Amino acid sequence: MIVVTGATGNIGRPLTQALAEAGEQVTAVSRNAAAVPEGVRHVPADLADTASLTPALDGAKALFLLLSGDLHAPEARPADIIDLAAASGVRRVVLLSSQGVATRPLGPSRVAMRAVEDMLRESGLDWAVLRPGGFASNALGWAQSVRTQGMVAAPFGDVGVPVIDPADIAEVAAACLLEDRHTGGVYELTGPEVITPRQQTEAIASVLGSPVRFHELTRDEAKAMMTQFVPAELADDTLDIISAPNPVELRISPDVERVLGRAPRPFSDWVARNTGAFR
Repeated sequence: MIVVTGATGNIGRPLTQALAEAGEQVTAVSRNAAAVPEGVRHVPADLADTASLTPALDGAKALFLLLSGDLHAPEARPADIIDLAAASGVRRVVLLSSQGVATRPLGPSRVAMRAVEDMLRESGLDWAVLRPGGFASNALGWAQSVRTQGMVAAPFGDVGVPVIDPADIAEVAAACLLEDRHTGGVYELTGPEVITPRQQTEAIASVLGSPVRFHELTRDEAKAMMTQFVPAELADDTLDIISAPNPVELRISPDVERVLGRAPRPFSDWVARNTGAFR
């Protein structure tokens, strides 16, 4: 049985579906009750409360660990999750980390995530680490303004990074959970091309078949919007990257193709699958 944390999110949902379609027994973990694919068991748990994961891990052979905001909760003890997984008989953990662990290792959030990576390496379990860059699905933050105003508002309109489709991350995660050859792998995951917010706006307009204008925000305006949803330090970390990506953050990684045998999906493919959010 494979446990997927963050199972209702942009990565966890397609990962759960892919594992179920592969014939695996899957337990989907999320904080709240949620619809899951037929045959998938759902267990509510809060990763900041390690003990709440105990029922989910009973009988599990592998774990997809997505910490996200749980890593930064005051009571968070990610080492305890890894210890509990090992004590429960889990043999393999695939950790969703961040590209920034390697490209900007001194940021507070990356220091914390690197510590989790190190704990996993030292756990004695089989492991793989995924380090994605920016997500194509971050464009969902523009959905309401596109629907109501025909507008995308974002900072640094002409500065791009190679954003990755979360469905590609999910497919790579599934491969790492199912295939022994990925044990000990550290995979940097990017999309196939550098794309700016202005170009993303053009892609959305093209798929919708209607005009969408781009409005450039200042850094302060963008931070004020972001801190409604994430801690200020994470907002600053993100803004530092998207305002001035370094050469490594601009690099197109070969790792998606190395794992899946195909190129990563372009941003336009992600938009085409999520058109309903923007209409």
